[in-house]
Amino acid sequence: MAKRRCARGVEDLPDGREGATLDEAMQQVKDTLRATVRLSFDGRVFKTFRGLLAEERFANEVKVLRYLESRGCPFVPRLLEADPATLRIITTNCGARVEHLDEERMREIYAELEEYGVRHEDAELRNVTYRQSDGRFCLIDFEFATILDDSAKPSEAPDNGVPTESPPIAGAPAVVRLDGPRAGAPE
Repeated sequence: MAKRRCARGVEDLPDGREGATLDEAMQQVKDTLRATVRLSFDGRVFKTFRGLLAEERFANEVKVLRYLESRGCPFVPRLLEADPATLRIITTNCGARVEHLDEERMREIYAELEEYGVRHEDAELRNVTYRQSDGRFCLIDFEFATILDDSAKPSEAPDNGVPTESPPIAGAPAVVRLDGPRAGAPE
């Protein structure tokens, strides 16, 4: 089986082609003006931010995912890696996108997220997945989310190899709120 050097060391490529890149071995699931999302053969999700306010959206999603992990939220992806130089995050996979869901059930899922101190701010069906392994609806895409009580200190984050603080992005505030009348104002 072919091997490729990557951020995590050396990985086997599933197709065995010599010279195949990791990107070639992944399935593209989203390609928009704001982001590209690919699934690796081992189930990890690679999201690369681009376009308007990409650095701020990257920093916000990283911050929110770390916050939710520290609060023990079981129905969001876990942040495995964050690279501010490439504006790419790698997360666990939270299942398949949901095609149809009752409006009331969707409101319940987003309301449950608020119990963990986060408002999604893009409460649409496209951000709901279904994890078949435990029969759980999950939420994804936190680039516009708001931490409701940012002054509260979350419990100690688990040691998963991901630093608890994002390195600063040159020329950009650490996190920019993208909601309400304070749009673009640094925290």
